[in-house]
Amino acid sequence: MLWLVILIILLALAFDYINGMHDTANAIATVVSTRVLSPRMAIIMAVTLNFAGALFSEEVAKTIGKGIVDPSALHASTIVAALVAAILWNLLTWWKGIPSSSSHALIGGLIGAGIAGSGTKVIEMAGVYKVLKGLVFSPIIGLALGFLIMLALLWIFRNAVPGKVNHIFRWLQIASASLMAFSHGNGDAQKSMGIITMALVAGGFMDPKNIHIPIWVKLACAAAMAFGTASGGWRIIKTLGNRIIKLMPINGFAAEAAASTVILTASHWGVPVSTTHCLSGAIMGVGSTRGHNAVHWGVAGEMLVAWTCTIPATAGIGALVTFLIHHTLM
Repeated sequence: MLWLVILIILLALAFDYINGMHDTANAIATVVSTRVLSPRMAIIMAVTLNFAGALFSEEVAKTIGKGIVDPSALHASTIVAALVAAILWNLLTWWKGIPSSSSHALIGGLIGAGIAGSGTKVIEMAGVYKVLKGLVFSPIIGLALGFLIMLALLWIFRNAVPGKVNHIFRWLQIASASLMAFSHGNGDAQKSMGIITMALVAGGFMDPKNIHIPIWVKLACAAAMAFGTASGGWRIIKTLGNRIIKLMPINGFAAEAAASTVILTASHWGVPVSTTHCLSGAIMGVGSTRGHNAVHWGVAGEMLVAWTCTIPATAGIGALVTFLIHHTLM
């Protein structure tokens, strides 16, 4: 059991590293695409604030750790299978340059591996419903909020000289990108914290009636995500920064402000949402203020397919890996 728990910790940190690499674009795509910051400075900012955000709260970690599946009813090998499924999906979507949700890849892997390993009795339906609500509503809210913020900014600066507006929002976008990086660390690093805590419970190293996130888990996950962020994710930066709409500093500010508001609110209530979904929805909302044709809806459609497939695909991979592990061990 001890070696399995150690394996889970290593896989969870690998997942966090890949999450940081995969989702770097969420924090810095707009600020790089609008040339407000150089890629090097944007990554330094994202690394620092990802780390700080990861240490800020633990509500989402508790949801992942005990709200999706019952950790006391799981075998540690089931958690291994869930992590393998999430990592494989993240690497596939990163390779294809498709903005996908690391959060929902992990949750899908947990559901599929949990059912395959222990049956449907381990599934905590209240937690699953919470996740599905976040999956459906967070990009919609991000889109609506991005649209409204952009409309308000267009009205406020309707008589301003375009060059002056760009100058103002070059500075403001640094602030909004910083908030986006902080919210990314705050929301996403908690998933691995929850997984490691789940493994500690499943391995008998933590009382299931007193689940908490140890400080060493927080520090390890924050560091893994920061290192992953430093490695960059340029394929996805290109998709988010250029292929959906052509961004100006004012657009980047509106999208980041909308997305980070949704993410931080959801994290406060312990709802796991996708940073990718929230920012992509916000960018679409901002672009919609220019008219229907301003948004490249074909790219948005590709992303929607990836979002829809994530949980079923990773659940299937998680179930298959669980079967292979059990078959091999037996």
